[in-house]
Amino acid sequence: MVRITCLGAAGTVTGSNFLVESPGGKKILVDCGLFQGGRQMESRNREDWGFDPGEIATLFLTHAHIDHSGRIPKLVRDGFKGQIITSPPTAELCQVMLLDAAHIQEMDAEWQSRKNKRQGKGELDPLYTTGDAEASLMLFSPVERDRVVDVEPGIKARLRNAGHILGSSILELWIEEKSEPLKVVFSGDLGKQNQLIVRDPHEIFDADYLFIESTYGNRKHRSFEDSKDELVEAIRHSVAQDEKIIIPAFAVERTQEILYILGEFHRKGLIPDIPIYLDSPLAIKATEIFRKNKKYYDEEAQSIVEKGYDPFDMPNLKFTESTKESIAINEKPGSAIIIAGSGMCTAGRIKHHLKHNLWREGASIVIVGFQAKGTTGRKIVEGAKRVRIFRENVAVKAKVFTIGGFSAHADQDDLLDWISNFESNPRVFVVHGEPTASEALARKIQERFNLEAHVPRWKQRLVLKPREAAYEEPPVEEVAPDIQDMILNNIADLENALKELKTRVNARGMGEGIEEEALDRLKYIQEELQEILPNG
Repeated sequence: MVRITCLGAAGTVTGSNFLVESPGGKKILVDCGLFQGGRQMESRNREDWGFDPGEIATLFLTHAHIDHSGRIPKLVRDGFKGQIITSPPTAELCQVMLLDAAHIQEMDAEWQSRKNKRQGKGELDPLYTTGDAEASLMLFSPVERDRVVDVEPGIKARLRNAGHILGSSILELWIEEKSEPLKVVFSGDLGKQNQLIVRDPHEIFDADYLFIESTYGNRKHRSFEDSKDELVEAIRHSVAQDEKIIIPAFAVERTQEILYILGEFHRKGLIPDIPIYLDSPLAIKATEIFRKNKKYYDEEAQSIVEKGYDPFDMPNLKFTESTKESIAINEKPGSAIIIAGSGMCTAGRIKHHLKHNLWREGASIVIVGFQAKGTTGRKIVEGAKRVRIFRENVAVKAKVFTIGGFSAHADQDDLLDWISNFESNPRVFVVHGEPTASEALARKIQERFNLEAHVPRWKQRLVLKPREAAYEEPPVEEVAPDIQDMILNNIADLENALKELKTRVNARGMGEGIEEEALDRLKYIQEELQEILPNG
């Protein structure tokens, strides 16, 4: 029997990580991603693996996005010395992405350590260092897609195009059983039909078990043409008021897709000739990798190249690599398009641009990617009146455009169309989605194809046989004692502060002397508490 433990991307979109154990005792991993979206979710990054990294001989990486690759340096730090099998473009992208992620981990740890010292607490070690990232890059073994490779005794594998981002892959695994081999397919992140730049996802026809992503398993994207029209509208809206257009975008794929679309707008004269800033050193490096890997483009992108155009360039595009150049953008009057990371507005230069422009009524905030629960981007999308940026409450008065049609993920219809190619009636495990999205897709799969579809929980182990599957209950998830103590202590402090405030307000009579800014802060605290509560 084959055992697969869902150690990430189960009940959540991030932290993709699956432990596969063969009947012969071999252990391999599929993905090793970073958990993102709120303190409690991100605390999982420091938990025990649930296995000995030194016992893992092979890690398959479906693509370069950090929620699939971002814990690889920690895995190496903790003893992994095996091979990392992935596509050549993914290996190239990880060369820049993992070093960037390590730098962020080091900076975050340094900031938290300074804060801890002021509170009389100990220093915090980074999750991993630049040295760990460099060591992990030595273990990459790029393999071209569509080739069957022998991985371990009794295990064969093949990567197929997933159509999500440059180099993204579906993983086919053949694992020998005593009676007959088992075939397990991991979709990775699937792209939608007619995705820009890359080819459509490869069709798979047979599997015993399928692990399917469900990021957008409960919704359908707006049409691509409508989405382009809305982006033009956002740009013209702010240009008319001499304000800026802010586009939070992931450094890999989404940034290149936006540049591709803006290039089309420029060639057709659809938008005014204003500066376009790519304000992300990581995105700039990733764009150069996209430019180098033209053989992986789809026919449309290759046609643009053949006509003599660079699909990721235009005369008014400026790359701002230095911090000084980035700061200067908001010091310049007039309209401009600013593309910066991170895509969920949780870190990086985008926070500075939001701080300078989110409160301006004429500005446009253009959300073009998935926003995980708990992120600043998610709060903006859900209509928050103000958000916390650099320990300051910033009013949301800019016009917010949420453009789903630019997503690199398949929507519900795309996912169902892709599943319809299977002729072998696989059992399906729906992963990589928030619970509502995963459960909605599972119901649709059962209704349309009469396939058994299960939504596994985090840390649940699945026991797979040729015609039978069993599910072992995951360990009960408990709040770590230190986090629980912190929460209780903070609640106690908050209760005492509220009692003192209530006494002062009563003494002054109907709140006389309480400034409007203080009332705004109280309202913000109330909104934050409502988000924390289960049904808030």
